[in-house]
Amino acid sequence: MNDRWSSSPGQKRTLLLDDTIVAISTPLGDGGIGIVRLSGPKAITIADTLFKGESKVKDLPSHVIHYGRIIDPGSCEVIDEILLTLMRRPKTYTREDVVEINCHGGILALRKVLELALKGGARLALPGEFTKRAFLNGRIDLAQAEAVVDVVRAKSESSLKVATHLLRGGLSEKIHSFRHTLMDILAQLEAAIDFEEEETQLMGEIDFDQKMGKVRDQIQELIETTQRGSLIREGIRTVILGRPNVGKSSLLNALIGRERAIVTPIPGTTRDTIEEMVDLEGIPLKIIDTAGIRQAKGVVEEEGVKRAFRSLDDADLIFLVLDASQPLTEEDQDITKKIGGRPTIIILNKIDLPLRIELEEVKRLLPARKIVETSAIQGAGLEEIREGVKEIFFCGGIPTGESLIITHLRHKEALEKTLLELTRAREAVQRGDSFEFIALDLREAIGSLDSITGERIDEEILERIFSQFCVGK
Repeated sequence: MNDRWSSSPGQKRTLLLDDTIVAISTPLGDGGIGIVRLSGPKAITIADTLFKGESKVKDLPSHVIHYGRIIDPGSCEVIDEILLTLMRRPKTYTREDVVEINCHGGILALRKVLELALKGGARLALPGEFTKRAFLNGRIDLAQAEAVVDVVRAKSESSLKVATHLLRGGLSEKIHSFRHTLMDILAQLEAAIDFEEEETQLMGEIDFDQKMGKVRDQIQELIETTQRGSLIREGIRTVILGRPNVGKSSLLNALIGRERAIVTPIPGTTRDTIEEMVDLEGIPLKIIDTAGIRQAKGVVEEEGVKRAFRSLDDADLIFLVLDASQPLTEEDQDITKKIGGRPTIIILNKIDLPLRIELEEVKRLLPARKIVETSAIQGAGLEEIREGVKEIFFCGGIPTGESLIITHLRHKEALEKTLLELTRAREAVQRGDSFEFIALDLREAIGSLDSITGERIDEEILERIFSQFCVGK
């Protein structure tokens, strides 16, 4: 991208662009609609060379959908019957002129329109470049830009709510509040530097600890939400574990609401791990169904058992499935030893059959674990499983749309650095250090906050962030 931009605390970003980008902004494949998006100084001009309607694009009203056709300027061939949306700057996603061409959903028509736009002078957009321009042009800050990809990739209702709250500026507002408090203190410190003989008196007037205590506490509270935020964003990696024929695959099918795993009465049907993302009434679970654990019969089943145990290494949660219609076996007991102290919900399956399992023995093998009785083939007990997950990870409550939760490691690291600098500043005050040293620590703390919203950010970090986006967003 041919651009030059600058950013400093308290100043708006400045972006100078001389190119226009284009991309297909909808998933490739058959569909009702496919969209080709143009953004930049030549978006309207390029669209004018392709669009044939009642008027030239440059004469059309903004933020209105217009009917017409896309024509190949070289052959005058009609490519598609389309709807064109013109959005004039600055009231657009990128704050540039934007044209969206709504084609019939089909890869050939979309690619042809894209090729014509490229021939007309546009450049193929890089991943996330539309959102990057929105950031650089000051429409959104960097924390909001990162929330865009979270909205796109949301895996559950709760992850969508948290991402939408961040996109609306929930985190940004909190960061700006912290920054405002620190800037007030810094302004007082810098003013006091000019009056060294009055430092002792001014130190008491500034009352550093009182003004900083609330900021430190709130930052610490945010940092402590990171684990929950990561689980909401990525999903709780949940391993279904148990010996053959206890109902692991039936449980997976019941949780996702469809026949994903093959279920037969033959032990060892599942030979490999099967992964599925499940929105369990707002809770995102990345469920891994594993091979039944027993003395393997054959090389393939042996490898399946090994993979089942390897899946435990990265597990956030274990669903240990036991056959409630049978007494505990030696294999069941061996599996409990592999679990160790990992978070576990014990699932007593097949309660539709006469119960023969010894509940007290189960509690002895895995004490202080939630036990849920289920019938996977009848769908019984799923609500209790959901409540168990809530108790373990969300203290009984799922974050709402107003919950401010840290979901990105980058934000956590910046907040931790801010907290470290504020601790240093406090220690400097307690030692009676010169105001210059305290002010230096405060500037570093403010700089760490600025990196979250993008007021101060390295170009390499920007590229890394926006490379996670899809092309066209």
